Amino acid sequence: MHTISLNNQILLGVVAGALLGFWFTALEQQSAITQSGLYIAKLVGTLFTDLLRMILIPLVFTSIVVGVANLRTHRQMNRVWQVALIFFTSTMMLALILGLTSANLLQPGGELQIAMFQDAMQGFQATQMSLPDFFAQFLRSLFQNPIAALAQSNVLAVVLFALLLGIALVVGGERYRNILTLMQEFLELILMLVGWIMRLAPLGIMALVLQLIATQDAGLLSTMIKFVGIVLGTTLLHGLVVLPMILYLTTGMTPLKFWLGAREALITAFATSSSAATLPVTLRCAEQHLHVKRDVAGFVIPLGATMNMDGTALYEAVAALFIANLVGIELSFSQQLIVFVTAMLAAIGAPGIPSAGMVTMVVVLQSVGLPVEAIAILLPVDRILDTFRTAVNVEGDMVGSLVVQHWINKDKLGK
Repeated sequence: MHTISLNNQILLGVVAGALLGFWFTALEQQSAITQSGLYIAKLVGTLFTDLLRMILIPLVFTSIVVGVANLRTHRQMNRVWQVALIFFTSTMMLALILGLTSANLLQPGGELQIAMFQDAMQGFQATQMSLPDFFAQFLRSLFQNPIAALAQSNVLAVVLFALLLGIALVVGGERYRNILTLMQEFLELILMLVGWIMRLAPLGIMALVLQLIATQDAGLLSTMIKFVGIVLGTTLLHGLVVLPMILYLTTGMTPLKFWLGAREALITAFATSSSAATLPVTLRCAEQHLHVKRDVAGFVIPLGATMNMDGTALYEAVAALFIANLVGIELSFSQQLIVFVTAMLAAIGAPGIPSAGMVTMVVVLQSVGLPVEAIAILLPVDRILDTFRTAVNVEGDMVGSLVVQHWINKDKLGK
């Protein structure tokens, strides 16, 4: 008997979730069917994301330790670092240029009045945070007690500790060979758990998509349609044109081949709105479907999930210009340059959780003197936009791993 592949099961789950979501939207919000359906969807969706988060930290820790140790052994570590950082920085800069250019040309928010959103802003309290405070907090989050970082799921601190431990294992040489072997075996066990959890993916993603569609406020979406359209349009342009073009020009891989291999991770990112929760699936897709070597994927992808945020950077830049138009402030070129740099740094420091961009948005607005309370205007539409920008963030991580692998192989052939 022919069984349906997991990829196709996930696609069916997305379609079923969307159809059920639209059906619940058509029903009375307070009806027993809607209430019960949303309750069950919340339970199933939460279970799936919690399972992914459960294995996230052990997976990040072991994959980076093993990846770094093996790359250092092959004398490739420096090259991987260089290419990965150049790629992450370049694509984020392209995303920001795309976002700022479209926002300047189309002027979202210019036709709206801030008074329309006064009620939402009054009930919103934003935590004030200056740029120096943000940097101080960011640096504190890097260097933590590793046990506390593991317990609190601080991905950035875990990544840094795993990097140092991987390098120490290489410097120690044969003396610590047993520890490296243990880490490799532990990584294999974690990947086995990922395979088990992925069997629940069709149901979990169906539940998350159902919730997303059934809980959207259509009235507010129509009020802010221009802003939503610009963010979605530029995010999709970056994800469907810019990143695939970089991949094709660098490696020769066609966009279709990439999307077929990456779709499990892209759909999971869209449904969960969390690049961190999607990380186990991203690694699985990169290694099994896109054939990135485990050492390269295990280093580049967890690093990308913490600092490569093209979609988030683009969103924060467009949102800053939208709020400036809304309050009637015209940002000069130098102010937009500040938005460019701050959005990039804030995106790097953004945690890989749903609506993480809203956490760092405060820093971007304060950098050019815009009212922080205006974030309240973005909150109702943020959830739907977050799904797309997370998918693009995750796409960037996978494209990055393929580009890094290509340059490593090219270096080998050149020697």
